[in-house]
Amino acid sequence: MPAHPDAAPVTVPVGWSWRLAPALVVCLAAPAFFVVRLPWLGWSLLAVGLALAWLMERRDAATRPHAATGDAAAAEAAGIRAPSLVRDLSLIAAGLLVVSAISLKAELDDLAMLRFALALGGAVAVPYVLSRWVYRDRAIRFPWRGGGRWTTFQWVWLAAVLVLGWLILPVYFITSGVYLNWPVVDTPELIARLFVGVGAVGIWDELFFICTCFALLRRHFPFWLANLLQAVVFVSFLWELGYQAWGPLLTIPFALLQGFIFMKTRSLTYVVTVHLLFDAVVFLVLVHAHNPGLLDGLFLV
Repeated sequence: MPAHPDAAPVTVPVGWSWRLAPALVVCLAAPAFFVVRLPWLGWSLLAVGLALAWLMERRDAATRPHAATGDAAAAEAAGIRAPSLVRDLSLIAAGLLVVSAISLKAELDDLAMLRFALALGGAVAVPYVLSRWVYRDRAIRFPWRGGGRWTTFQWVWLAAVLVLGWLILPVYFITSGVYLNWPVVDTPELIARLFVGVGAVGIWDELFFICTCFALLRRHFPFWLANLLQAVVFVSFLWELGYQAWGPLLTIPFALLQGFIFMKTRSLTYVVTVHLLFDAVVFLVLVHAHNPGLLDGLFLV
């Protein structure tokens, strides 16, 4: 996926650096908000992380040669701002603050669905608007048409996702009892609402955790570090949403795989397709769990 012409050149370090500290602190705000559910702790971590990033950038500016060279000089001459850890972490922080403003308990009434739509939509829109029109660095993009034609392996992986979901998800949801974290869906209207809600949240996951959090972190850290950091945020959100008990044994590999797939394919369409196929199985399992006898022939549990 080629860089946007307005994007500044990015030099990603090949190993560990002290810049990881503020990024980790900011990402740890996610479990504070969504796992232990202590808003004050989440706010404090965001403030500390951004302050650390600001101090590091001030120190770097004081020790860096004043004359820019190479790509950096050309970007500066064109009015393009180089990637800033403070700016990029502030975008992640803005999204987390918007999401944390609501309860993530799964509900299907009109008010709850409106609340989810506004909060989750805002968590994507606010960082995007800040990046494009305030910071003017176009750090966040949504490459729906990126990646070119899907390979044979990509098509095979889509089929594998369905098979793995069919084998694993009924065991997880039903034997652990976590399906009770979702409301009972025993009417056609509620089943339809659940279908829309599960799909919408699945799409949002990729827009925020991958195209926003992961993409921003990738501007400053090698792939494996950026992927681990985004997984902390991703899995924390899914925990409050209802993927509890031994759910992290599923959601951690899923979050890491989605980051890896996005890096390899550069296609938002593909990672969303993977996610929606997985969520289609989630939807069917929830309907099955809440309505014994309805889909018994479809699953092994």
